[in-house]
Amino acid sequence: MTLLRVDDLCLSIGSLPILKSLRFQIEAGQVFGVVGESGSGKSMTALALMGLQPGGSVVSGVADLKDRETRNLLALPEDAMCQIRGAEIGMIFQEPMTALNPVQTIGAQVAETLIIHGRATKSQAMVIAREKLNRVGLPAKEFPLDRYPHELSGGQRQRVCIALAIALRPKLLIADEPTTALDVTTQAQILDLLKSLVAEEGMALMLITHDLAVVSGIADQVAVMQHGEIVEAGATADVFREMRHPYTRQLFEASSHVPKRTQRAQDEPLLEVLNATRTYVLPRTGLFSRPPPFKAVNDVSFTLNKGENLGLVGESGCGKSTLTRAILGLEALQAGEIRLFGQKVTPFMPNALRSGVQVVFQDPYGSFNPRWKVARLVAEPFHLRDHVPPEWRTEVADALISVGMQASDMDKYIHEFSGGQRQRIAIARALILRPDLIVLDEAVSALDVSIRAQILDLLADLSDRFDLSYLFISHDLSVVRAIADRVLVMKAGEIVETGRTEDVFANPRHPYTRQLIAATPKLIVGKAG
Repeated sequence: MTLLRVDDLCLSIGSLPILKSLRFQIEAGQVFGVVGESGSGKSMTALALMGLQPGGSVVSGVADLKDRETRNLLALPEDAMCQIRGAEIGMIFQEPMTALNPVQTIGAQVAETLIIHGRATKSQAMVIAREKLNRVGLPAKEFPLDRYPHELSGGQRQRVCIALAIALRPKLLIADEPTTALDVTTQAQILDLLKSLVAEEGMALMLITHDLAVVSGIADQVAVMQHGEIVEAGATADVFREMRHPYTRQLFEASSHVPKRTQRAQDEPLLEVLNATRTYVLPRTGLFSRPPPFKAVNDVSFTLNKGENLGLVGESGCGKSTLTRAILGLEALQAGEIRLFGQKVTPFMPNALRSGVQVVFQDPYGSFNPRWKVARLVAEPFHLRDHVPPEWRTEVADALISVGMQASDMDKYIHEFSGGQRQRIAIARALILRPDLIVLDEAVSALDVSIRAQILDLLADLSDRFDLSYLFISHDLSVVRAIADRVLVMKAGEIVETGRTEDVFANPRHPYTRQLIAATPKLIVGKAG
């Protein structure tokens, strides 16, 4: 039974066409996947259906929602759409921390939609909110209604967003990149939850993602979008088997891309972590009681050799970021030590030592000052030297060119670039001092598959040209498998398995490693017949 039928949906902003004659239909009780790169129009399609498109945009076409007296959603006034949002169409946004109100409790936020739509009194709404939070795996004992979003992990916040979206049992649930920033096990749990909601509630799910593996494992139907158009659509198994459009084949190849690398690892320690322990003192739980200290990193030891790419994988909260801060000299250890180039790493280490290791963060936009031009952003690490070189603009230009940008880009602001270009600029900033070691903290996890493939190729090329070593920190096992020579698996502050990358992936010894590998989405290609 068709729940939503979209015909000739067009959207333009000024003279720029964004969506071009989209046609698709979504069946009740099914998952409809929408895949494509950033800028393809995926999110704009969802926003148009919700009546949340940008101001000044022009929308035309038909979007018929079953059982509505006024059938075309695209022609409804704002007051009518306010009655539909939440009640008949729910939406889960990509970043739960920005979607949730930081000064309201999770119970109040889930109850709010019930109260606004007049479906329940405040007390009744709180009872329903409790039921919905239980349904999405946040039981009352561990997650009372008076918790705030900042007290929850990323996966838990996403579950709150799901509870909020399903509170009124909508007919259609739109999920816009709901698992992009989550680790593989949390991602698997969220996808299982969404699939079970579709089956039990009888709703339809429109899943927007750039991850073909996610879509291949959950979607019944799929539409591939490029430049505001649907270039290929149909049953998921058929689309992934036939791949009739070149863009579909391009996405598939990028999803399984492995960069060409030269094995350059030498028997020369560059970074040595020796029995590292980082402990946090937790706040009191009562007047006279305090929980025992929490060991975020517990007796961790490993060596990274010159010319080696080392992967560090694990779920959120396993201690990866804490260990990274200690390696960068941003936090002190309580026990053990870290040695870089044979010298001890501390928060007070000299700038000359600190300049030998640079970092590329997950969110390049958040790691840049938006008021500075690119030239100043890339040149920022020069403060670690005694003097800024007189030809610093030439060095900035060389760094930008080395990562595939243009010298003229140094006179632009960071908001003028795409996500992939920003990450290239972040890599240029890390390269400007010609370090021996670059720490990449989830550096490609939020990128489209084709952009991710380009960045991985760039990193492999740079490591060969500049004799770089990488510590690659990620929850995405497929990325680590493509780029790392060796891999460390971290759980609850400890390294539970280590070895050559292919050996660990082919024959995982620890149950946790097997759990991570099993939770990683596999790109399933449909079989004929």
